[in-house]
Amino acid sequence: MKTQKQEIKKDVDDQRVSFSGKMGAPLFTWPWQNLGSYKYILFGPFLAEFMYSTIYGNKKSEYDWCMHIVILSSLRGVVHQLWSSCDYMLFVNRNHRISREGIDFEQIDNEWHWDNFIILQALVASIPFLINPSFANFPIWQTTGIVFCLLFHIGISEPLYYWLHRMLHSSYFFQQYHWLHHSSKVNHPFTGGHATFLEHLLLCVIIGVPIVGTTLIGYGSVIMFYGYILAFDFLRCMGHSNVEVVPHHIFETFPTLKYLIYTPTYHFIHHKDMKTNFCLFMPLFDVLGKTMNETSWDLHKENGSTKGKKAKAPEFVFLAHGVDIMSSMHVPFIFRSLSSLPFATKLVLLPIWPFALLVVFIMWAKSKTFLLTFCNLRGKLLQSWVVPRFGFMYFLPFAKDGINKQIEEAILTADKIGVKVLSLAALNKNEALNGGGKLFVTKLPDLKVHVVHGNTLTASVILNEIPQDVKEVFLTGATSKLGRAIALYLARRQVRVLMLTQSTERFTSIQKEAPLQNQSFLVQVTKYQAAKHCKTWILGKWTLPREQTWAPPGTHFHQFVVPPVIEFRRDCTYSKLAAMKLPDDVQGLGACEYTMERGVVHACHAGGIVHLLEGWSHHEVGAIDVDRLDLVWEAALRHGFKPV
Repeated sequence: MKTQKQEIKKDVDDQRVSFSGKMGAPLFTWPWQNLGSYKYILFGPFLAEFMYSTIYGNKKSEYDWCMHIVILSSLRGVVHQLWSSCDYMLFVNRNHRISREGIDFEQIDNEWHWDNFIILQALVASIPFLINPSFANFPIWQTTGIVFCLLFHIGISEPLYYWLHRMLHSSYFFQQYHWLHHSSKVNHPFTGGHATFLEHLLLCVIIGVPIVGTTLIGYGSVIMFYGYILAFDFLRCMGHSNVEVVPHHIFETFPTLKYLIYTPTYHFIHHKDMKTNFCLFMPLFDVLGKTMNETSWDLHKENGSTKGKKAKAPEFVFLAHGVDIMSSMHVPFIFRSLSSLPFATKLVLLPIWPFALLVVFIMWAKSKTFLLTFCNLRGKLLQSWVVPRFGFMYFLPFAKDGINKQIEEAILTADKIGVKVLSLAALNKNEALNGGGKLFVTKLPDLKVHVVHGNTLTASVILNEIPQDVKEVFLTGATSKLGRAIALYLARRQVRVLMLTQSTERFTSIQKEAPLQNQSFLVQVTKYQAAKHCKTWILGKWTLPREQTWAPPGTHFHQFVVPPVIEFRRDCTYSKLAAMKLPDDVQGLGACEYTMERGVVHACHAGGIVHLLEGWSHHEVGAIDVDRLDLVWEAALRHGFKPV
């Protein structure tokens, strides 16, 4: 028996609209479109006027309305941002998501200037006050005004919106304007603001009628302005959310209520079946206009219920970890716009750094692994989980057992829900911590999930960066898992490898692994000075600027050290961390992995995905099998991964 959601999806497939509207239509684009992010200077006059009147004017200034416009505009942005954060908290709402698709980079870029309407409405709101500043002398509260505002909304704004919305779905207006709003694949609170200039001019009328009407009859108040506008934004964000937040039990207890307030599911149906569910906030008008979708309440019950309901289990999990407090904010549920770009320290993050630090302490004490992002590749669900531990903690001896316990819990959870491959990120597979994941495979011999460190592909990426004509390399971190594999592979290619290590015993052990005829190509060195004539350096451990000074001009630094080394030398070049570009057919990817470019993941992450796509049945833990380096590289290329 098909679920309501499957029936809706069939309707979408049958009635898919080609969004090929004309961006040259009158009033399609925004007047300040060419300003880009500098558009916020339009708030400058409001701030300047308020500051001037506060400093040089009377204590009670006639220009206080400037302050209220700025404050109200800021609060509106906060409302939208909080809803966006809630929408992206996959670790909380994964069982209540309406659409299982992810929001990709294209949608994020298209909705980048979702807040244009806040600027527009601020400018429109300023017009009556500019004509007559004394018009702003409102009381703080008037109960009668609140009642009249609601009556104006229900009696005028709701039916007017319903009529205008249906008009926008007519052939001409949809093809010229409204297609833009419906071009977003997945509903999100920012989607509500993603529309043309003309549509938001009409929305100014909708939101303005109750405010202007109540004011003209003499019952305007400050609370009415703030309350109505923020409530309007709250409900718009709720309707465009991709998470069902309205419990279906409410409608069972109070059946009439379902005609007075819409739900995210109700509006989701409109975005899929565009001939139904046109209302603003009250489905009553769809009932009166005979445009309500018959599946609305059944689908709402399906999305709002948790009884026996579980989110689809992923086939692949990448188990990541935090690097530092600042980078911990590079997640979609903080600012999705910033997370869609490679990580960099932004000034906007500094004010919330103390809050992030507090959350980190709570996570250390309470949290388990949580879901961060997901995407789809050839019908397979790929997820990123995060261990709430940060870079420096992995080097604290007393933290070792706690970290391993959390990683083990994540592996057991993945095994329980049916994950096929779990790939360990960077420090989660540290040799000193758990032997590259070998600890878990040994301790849990009956695991069905395949634990993968992905280092085989990491080593392959680094090796394929090195030109074929190179005859000598300098290698730090030479006795690590990656260093050992790289050294042995290069020795087979008859490349002389200067292995920086103080341990003769570990060097000798690696040297003996090489074929007898290639052992002479592995050379132990104990100081950086030994590489002063070598122009190919491979860094597997943190290298200070003063140590980099021993490299001759023109040296290229390859690296597999986390975090990356400081690019100190201006006369040398540096590779980024080993990474690969995901295949072109990946879907729903909308966040960058740390400092990586869009669509690029660390090589160990890619290595785990290749493990899944190839259907390999072994664990990839412990020492790297040098014989598999070429095999894994060729498999990655065959599946559409590309070197960066």
